[in-house]
Amino acid sequence: MPTNGEATMKVFVTRKIPDAGLSLLKKEFTVDVFPSDRLPTKPEIIQGAANADGILCLLTDPIDSEVIAAAPRLRMIASYAVGYDNIDVAAATRRGILVSNTPGVLTDATADLAWALLLSAARRIPEGDGYCRDGKFEGWAPLLMVGQAVTGKILGVVGAGRIGTAMALKSKGFDMTVLYHDTQPNETLERELNARLVPLPELLQKADFVSLHVALSASTHHLIGEAQLRMMKPTAVLINTSRGPIVDETALIIALREQWIFSAGLDVYEHEPRIPKELLELQNVVLAPHVGSATIDARANMARMAAENMIAGLQGRLSPNCVNPEAYRKKSRG
Repeated sequence: MPTNGEATMKVFVTRKIPDAGLSLLKKEFTVDVFPSDRLPTKPEIIQGAANADGILCLLTDPIDSEVIAAAPRLRMIASYAVGYDNIDVAAATRRGILVSNTPGVLTDATADLAWALLLSAARRIPEGDGYCRDGKFEGWAPLLMVGQAVTGKILGVVGAGRIGTAMALKSKGFDMTVLYHDTQPNETLERELNARLVPLPELLQKADFVSLHVALSASTHHLIGEAQLRMMKPTAVLINTSRGPIVDETALIIALREQWIFSAGLDVYEHEPRIPKELLELQNVVLAPHVGSATIDARANMARMAAENMIAGLQGRLSPNCVNPEAYRKKSRG
């Protein structure tokens, strides 16, 4: 139970998170955790946040201007994710509400998953697994489950931030040539891998593997659409562990069905959690249920960081990972 002066403050947590974070919150505040093991609806979020001083939310929770307006006591929104495009940061800032995220702690976990998807899609691992489980395997054959080679090929990384950089650096073991596309040069990739910064069309045309690591914004929505998919090699593999709407899913389904590209590996979806039936029916796509950060270490560290952000914000300090420090300055002036 809380024992200090912040005991009267209430934090609404939209889903149960690891105890590494919950235990920290419970030492400082009254904590209300959404009780069901499912995504809360927007009305349920509004109800839970109505008397809350802080909201600790997931990337899947819509914390928009309506939710913010319905929470008059709200002072802090802590996202249990790196991304925060689900939060109306502008509306929060106008109210002097701090918003934070959890960068860094899930970098390697997500980069590792990108590689797991890349290898699985290139070598048709899930398809082969199903083939064996269905009792179809009758022995080695020259053309059975032939996939794409990885070693010595060209890796194209779209978005060279923390995760994109980590993903590219892991290509050393496969002796790959690395191309990357970003708004600015990445000295680490150029120094460690002799990587080249190139325009997106050039990357798409030359890369054997294209891995997406950009944040979702108006400029990156449908960054990969029909025109871009048609630029890619018919032997190319597309990997997306960033955000679903980065890719035009309708165009991707056609590209996979008509074999404009060889295969894809997806951890995120345009209208998540809904996955189109047409995508589920395709054999040349590997599907994961948004588990980029799903390691025991990463999820515990995310919970701890989100809780520390919340505690700092509600105790009047600038949260360590505040994404709108202008709200803190506004509150300090007020």
